[in-house]
Amino acid sequence: MCKLTDGEIISIDGKKLRGSYDKHDKKAAIHMVSAWANQNRLVLGQVKVDDKSNEITAIPQLIKALVLTGCIVTIDAMGCQTEIAQLIIDADADYVLALKGNQGTLHQHVKDSFERELPTHAYTELTNDHGRVEKRAYSVLGDLKWIENSSAWPGLQTLIRVESEVFQKLTKKTTNETRYYISSLQVIDKQKDTENIARAVRGHWGIEVSLHWSLDVSFNEDKSRVRKGYGDQNLSAVRKIALNLLREEATVKRGIKTKRMKAGWDDAYLKALLRV
Repeated sequence: MCKLTDGEIISIDGKKLRGSYDKHDKKAAIHMVSAWANQNRLVLGQVKVDDKSNEITAIPQLIKALVLTGCIVTIDAMGCQTEIAQLIIDADADYVLALKGNQGTLHQHVKDSFERELPTHAYTELTNDHGRVEKRAYSVLGDLKWIENSSAWPGLQTLIRVESEVFQKLTKKTTNETRYYISSLQVIDKQKDTENIARAVRGHWGIEVSLHWSLDVSFNEDKSRVRKGYGDQNLSAVRKIALNLLREEATVKRGIKTKRMKAGWDDAYLKALLRV
């Protein structure tokens, strides 16, 4: 796993198992936080969020359980905390953390920085698929002088702004969005490092598309009504182990759902998947 994840983008995000609630026993649906290796397309681990808590308490547990040396860890705004940044730095990794209004004045300070200073580095990419054309402009700023108490953020090196413009071919409508991030990544090689930052920001959505979407579509996770004891949590882990095995199997050029059906019909294929 250390060899597989060296230099990887590790995305950490949570997902609610919507069918795991139990109205009779007044049990809420459980929430699982997972770590996803984008390039190798593997689930590395998961932690259940405590019933009376949120992802902020579960993310540190997950980080401590992983070997992250040389990786870039991406987390959405919920995980933008100084303690989490410190854990990532202590793990000899880098971070890219999304910003929203949950961080008090930090989001505004980053926004102000881009209004007062010219970005030191920029990178633009254009994609044309799924019926839409998207232009993303990445701006990177290494000057932290407008960030109040920037030293409180361990390893903070750069501020990131992403301006996206999306044109929907069907409706002929264009939407614009601007997002901000903080990161421990440095820009030494202007072209290479700026593209690496863009890859990390873009890569975070891999956990939504390749993991959460697959669990819902290929495993019907949200429809599962297993909820007694640790059943829902255990099945969540089993699904992710199965997803890892199915993604690694390359002899059958089909989707995850088709591979699952084939494993049910073909004992030889099932044994190959399970490596027995």
